Amino acid sequence: MPLNTPIILTWFRVALIPIFTVLFYFPPSFMPYEYQNEIGALLFALGGITDWLDGYLARRWNQTSSFGAFLDPVADKLLVAAALILLVELSRAPAWLAVIIIGREITISALREWMAQQGKNKSVAVAYIGKLKTAAQMIAIFLLLWYGPLPLLGWMPTMTVGTVALYLAGILTIVSMVYYLRVAAQQFREDDSEN
Repeated sequence: MPLNTPIILTWFRVALIPIFTVLFYFPPSFMPYEYQNEIGALLFALGGITDWLDGYLARRWNQTSSFGAFLDPVADKLLVAAALILLVELSRAPAWLAVIIIGREITISALREWMAQQGKNKSVAVAYIGKLKTAAQMIAIFLLLWYGPLPLLGWMPTMTVGTVALYLAGILTIVSMVYYLRVAAQQFREDDSEN
């Protein structure tokens, strides 16, 4: 297993998952709910920043590897899934929407793995709509974890904006899944017609 700065950042993101999850189970006598929300949201945001940073550094320093390409999306999906399950338990997100988002992540991951085995992994490379979905998802989860007024943006109703962003992420989740499935199906139709 290669060990370089991008992979260390990815492992750091994985290590954040139990830390920010356990935080929400502290009794209020030990840590008030407000602090749990704010620290948890900031740890989730830190995970999101390392997601961008590890990819940037891997490309910039030419430290890409097959292990890093495997671990990075796994870390992302674990972080998002843990956060969504936590939000459902905290009654800040509907379970059905969390199931759609997590289910899509599993489906597209499996599709990419299968396409890679067929030598067609570039056919399901991340599309712009997938990036939009990720942005809406990360903003939604951060705001729903924070749960209170934001410094300098105290006027913003974080729960309302976070909920709207989560529903938008849900819509983009379905649209992007259909897009990826159609691209994969088209690729195989073309291959069948050539044979």
